[in-house]
Amino acid sequence: MRKLSGMKLDDDEDLGRPDRVEAFQTDDEENQAERAHLDDDTDSDSSSPSTKLSISVDATIWPQSYRQSMDMLTSVTPPPVSFLRNTASTGAISFLSSAYKRSQVGQSESSLIDPLIPSTSSIKEEEPTLVQGHFSSCSKFSYSELPPPQKQCSFAQSVLNGTNILCGLGLLTTPYALKQGGWFSLTILLMFAIMCYNTGILLRRCLDSSPGLETYPDIGQAAFGSAGRLGISIALYLELYASCVEYIILMTDNLCSIFPNTQMRIAGIDFDAQQTLAIIVALVVLPTVWLRNLSLLSYLSVGGIFASILVTTSLFWVGVDQVGFHPGGKAIDLANLSVTIGLYGFGFAGHSVFPNIYSSMKEPSKFPAVLMISFGFCFVMYTGVAIAGYLMFGDSIKTQYTLNMPQELYASKIAVWTTIVIPLNKFALTLLPVALSIEELLPSPKLRNYATSVVVRTLLVFSCLVVALTFPYFGAVMALIGSALAMSVALVIPCASYLKIFNGRLSKTEVGKCFLIIVVGVVCALLGTYSAITRLASKGE
Repeated sequence: MRKLSGMKLDDDEDLGRPDRVEAFQTDDEENQAERAHLDDDTDSDSSSPSTKLSISVDATIWPQSYRQSMDMLTSVTPPPVSFLRNTASTGAISFLSSAYKRSQVGQSESSLIDPLIPSTSSIKEEEPTLVQGHFSSCSKFSYSELPPPQKQCSFAQSVLNGTNILCGLGLLTTPYALKQGGWFSLTILLMFAIMCYNTGILLRRCLDSSPGLETYPDIGQAAFGSAGRLGISIALYLELYASCVEYIILMTDNLCSIFPNTQMRIAGIDFDAQQTLAIIVALVVLPTVWLRNLSLLSYLSVGGIFASILVTTSLFWVGVDQVGFHPGGKAIDLANLSVTIGLYGFGFAGHSVFPNIYSSMKEPSKFPAVLMISFGFCFVMYTGVAIAGYLMFGDSIKTQYTLNMPQELYASKIAVWTTIVIPLNKFALTLLPVALSIEELLPSPKLRNYATSVVVRTLLVFSCLVVALTFPYFGAVMALIGSALAMSVALVIPCASYLKIFNGRLSKTEVGKCFLIIVVGVVCALLGTYSAITRLASKGE
């Protein structure tokens, strides 16, 4: 089994180049390189551990496709790429076989409970080994249909990526969240913004702990072994899958506001407007997941941030021109505050792709500034929309403020149709990482072909439809995602991974801050999850 050990090679490097002959550095050279790296780092994290650990990254552990598939979801400079093509894969990639492969050859270190990075007291220097990366032609699974990881994003592109991933569905629910929690809940929104910014920085430090780490699952493996990689990957994919369900509910709700009398009868079964339009939405998005070339959708998905600005502008336009602003509302509503927590948590949970953004930057030292601008912009947007929407519609505000806007106004039509079109562009890209991760588990290379890909993606789309029809409650589903998944991905896991990777090398202040965030994340997750499940059981009320 090939491993990446102690160093990282760019995908476009040629192993035969003369300048790669010197594969090993002396201690003095390593120290000089580390000092140069620290000198170039311009952010304020001077107190963070800077020692590089020598680790090994298993190049066959599931999922292999995470980095590149997530790059397609977030990159503002996606290269043209053909998807779902037949590939010349020659080996099996079943996760179970890869998880136990080393035990079959008698190597005890393959245990699922052994962390990738040993404890501080047992760290040993390992000699780097020149191997090809995860997506080389020698790997067990071929991803020739995916572009190579990008490492050329400018500062401006990285800011767009970060803002685009944060400022999405959560924007529509902030007035409803404010109504549920009261005016005091805006302090919770600020608290989440600050904590999520800090945990984003912690993910960056975890990536810097070794050159072999590039993605969130890599961090999980570094901290908690293969079991950590598996658990974090499942949580991330569940979050993406749930977002696809939300897209269907979102588009259906807004279409119902335009075509409220739509009905359908099939085989003697009557379908109301909600069910009919949900089925139509699923049928419309289905061909997009079959596309061999998703580069166009990747370009269009970048328009999410501009769509958010457009929908926000439409809201203020309607408020100033027609509806007006009417002060009122509760200071705090403790009975419904847990719902607000889940909705706010969903809005700032972009951590699944933060490592990808960091790994793709030309100037990684500017990553803290990228996060600062992204979180700052989204906080201003969320706060402005929450205040404006609640002042305009008061306690009658719905889970999506577009449903409250008078349909006869042009501004309302712009907002509603923008809300419908953008998810159509993002659905296939959001589902792509989930589909590829499932296809990795196929036991035979004969099954990894276009026909099988179409079947997998079709089943995923219709499963999203079934879930959306079963729980067609946008706010309650979003609160559940924000509580059960986003709190873990954005707050708990980054702190736990940071504590594990840098065990014994952190100050008491850093340890205390991490434990405080973990406690807040766990409490909010439990309260929000219970509240969201209760609402789903009572039909979203």
